[in-house]
Amino acid sequence: MSHLSELPESPSVGVAMPHESAVLHVTGTALYTDDLVYRTSHVLHAYPVQAMVAHGRITALRAEPAYAVPGVVRVLTGADVPGVNDAGMKHDEPLFPDEVMFYGHAVAWVLGETLEAARLGAAAVEVEVDEQPSIITLQDAIAAESFHGARPVLRRGDIDAGFADSAHVFTGEFQFSDQEHFYLETHCALAQIDEAGQIFIQSSTQHPSETQEIVAHVLGLHSHEITVQCLRMGGGFGGKEMQPHGFAAIAALGAKLTGRPVRLRLNRTQDLTMSGKRHGFHATWKIGFDADGHIQALDATLTADGGWSLDLSEPVLARALCHIDNIYWLPHVHVAGRIAKTNKVSNTAFRGFGGPQGMLVMEDILGRCAPLLGLDPIELRRRNFYQAGQSTPYGQPVKDTDRIAATWQQVSDNGEIARRTAEIEAFNAANPNTKRALAITGIKFGISFNLTAFNQGGALVLIYKDGSVLITHGGTEMGQGLHTKMLQVAATTLGIPLHKVRLAPTRTDKVPNTSATAASSGADLNGAAVKNACEQLRARLLQVAASQLGTNSSDVRIVDGVAKALGRDQELAWDDLVRTAYFQRVQLSAAGFYRTEGLHWDAQTFHGSPFKYFAYGSAATEVEVDGFTGAYRIRRVDIVHDVGNSLSPLIDIGQVEGGFVQGAGWLTLEDMRWDGSDGRHRGRLLTQAASTYKLPSFSEMPEVFNVTLLENATEEGAVFGSKAVGEPPLMLAFSVREALRQAAAAFGPSGVSVELASPATPEAVFWAVQSARSAAAQRNGNAANGNGGNGYHGNGSAIRTGESALSSA
Repeated sequence: MSHLSELPESPSVGVAMPHESAVLHVTGTALYTDDLVYRTSHVLHAYPVQAMVAHGRITALRAEPAYAVPGVVRVLTGADVPGVNDAGMKHDEPLFPDEVMFYGHAVAWVLGETLEAARLGAAAVEVEVDEQPSIITLQDAIAAESFHGARPVLRRGDIDAGFADSAHVFTGEFQFSDQEHFYLETHCALAQIDEAGQIFIQSSTQHPSETQEIVAHVLGLHSHEITVQCLRMGGGFGGKEMQPHGFAAIAALGAKLTGRPVRLRLNRTQDLTMSGKRHGFHATWKIGFDADGHIQALDATLTADGGWSLDLSEPVLARALCHIDNIYWLPHVHVAGRIAKTNKVSNTAFRGFGGPQGMLVMEDILGRCAPLLGLDPIELRRRNFYQAGQSTPYGQPVKDTDRIAATWQQVSDNGEIARRTAEIEAFNAANPNTKRALAITGIKFGISFNLTAFNQGGALVLIYKDGSVLITHGGTEMGQGLHTKMLQVAATTLGIPLHKVRLAPTRTDKVPNTSATAASSGADLNGAAVKNACEQLRARLLQVAASQLGTNSSDVRIVDGVAKALGRDQELAWDDLVRTAYFQRVQLSAAGFYRTEGLHWDAQTFHGSPFKYFAYGSAATEVEVDGFTGAYRIRRVDIVHDVGNSLSPLIDIGQVEGGFVQGAGWLTLEDMRWDGSDGRHRGRLLTQAASTYKLPSFSEMPEVFNVTLLENATEEGAVFGSKAVGEPPLMLAFSVREALRQAAAAFGPSGVSVELASPATPEAVFWAVQSARSAAAQRNGNAANGNGGNGYHGNGSAIRTGESALSSA
């Protein structure tokens, strides 16, 4: 077993414990960025001046009327920027634009003594815009060939030979929706400046170091003149990886120009209409199977809706291509990717970061093709599992392929799939207007950043003379439990009780050059860095203990806060050991560092091993659908998920449950709508409140929800044998959508393949039911006329938003 994976005696990791801030959360005493405003005096409030057109050139901006509003202190425009007027890492996101690129684009900001004064001042600013043609929908962007950024291609084998060897070939199209993060805490920053001109920013950000970098170049300063702290976030889900930087820069610019603290917090409507979403995708595909249902070839084009700027669209698209295989062996592959440029908000990271989009394409293909192949969808998926010795289309060996089958089999056993399938068949035969179905899907999700340089983490660990320990690391806490795990890692490594360790907020002046808390890598990178720092300290203390106990340091163990010599009765309490070390002038602080080994990736050839390992899981979902309305309920969900040796089981189970529900929301409920008309509100987000954008609630939760963590699943080379858990469970929700497809198909004849939109809202399910019923009527008509039917009823090569079209080639 590797050194990083080894567990010492009596570890704190693996112990089921609540979130370190759980009591603060439920009692309302946890502080978030905006709460700090009320602890700060003389704060100014920032409010955006928004241009309500989808695309146009600014011909005039008059700030003078705003100064007539009582309480307005300053109007910020591009002329005020001392450095670079850009908020993006790609230098394509002007902080103060001269061209409006989406409906609601902020073109200036007003600072006021109160938020109301700033709001009224923003309303008084006069903006003239020469409106230009705009592209709103993904289809329009494709038709206009409006693309930007890289256009990667994933290749393996001989695609033409693969199709020539296929007994069955199908083609189709599929388009699916974007998704709003809808974190509880909207974007927020609080900036202050001290007497030396140093800028201190409290920001709700997943990437403090990048926030620091962007603010520095906007202000024309160096990074050491900017400090960014993230106390905690009220949710992030990827939406605060890239997009907080501009808001922090506005607050910092205001503080620099006025000498006063500046608070910027978006209200819910502003956050919904100004910040990016999960990328919606369009896919065209062609797939070939042999006579037994084994995939022979896949040819596809994936188009991501990037919005008006690149943001993180290129790596999102790359991860989508890397995950289109999911858990299935594809011998011959050609997948092209491109990013559409539309006049909408700049789409960004969202839990899964393109992985869900790529995997959804494959799961939709298999769900559509299974009936046409005369196979049960469960069996079709099983036949195409990766086997030992096989590699991904981009050349990375798939390790631990047995876990694909292990999680699948365990979920089948736990969920009593065979018995319940028979019961569902009997129920459907007796109920013509209500149908049930059960689907199983699995996942394989790569863990690490595709950009190799991001796979590093840092930590600072301090031991005080009284034996108490303070840790700081480069990861941020957004409710996912990262800080809880880091406390457990530190206590385990040092061999002390958990109550001895406290964690400080994430700050760029404590741990520099950190990577974003993203890609599910937070515990891997920062946990290993914390472990490294603690190991340095423990090694020093073992030397001190050995001198006091009269033995070699290799024969000393620190367990439960006591240093003991092997084979002797002598011992030394932790507090006494630390105090002795201090008087011996032993350093009691350490900076830890970790870099993920064994990664390599060539973005040009789209080949390499970009991931440290794969996380696996399987889910079985049973649904019931009302044939009159399309309304449905999730009757039962069983999940078996691979988290390696769990660092914190309660945290991990919570992440699996939460990820699954968020995925189900994306696939079944969250239907984003934009005004595509030619009217004056063209480009406006129509679903800009919880009243029009439906989020999962208690009523959408599974009636029975069983989550099991895969046992005996140590991950070699990861901190204490654990695996990442943040993103992978979201994709287990594919089982919900596939169960809904099968339930809708149950209203038609055996072997019918039906279309299902994504999100599969009750309306979408109703139309799928109608399609199945039409197939039954058509088949009955054909039978009456002496003609056979092919079991497929659809709209041929046509496509409707959120739906797929399938034809046999």
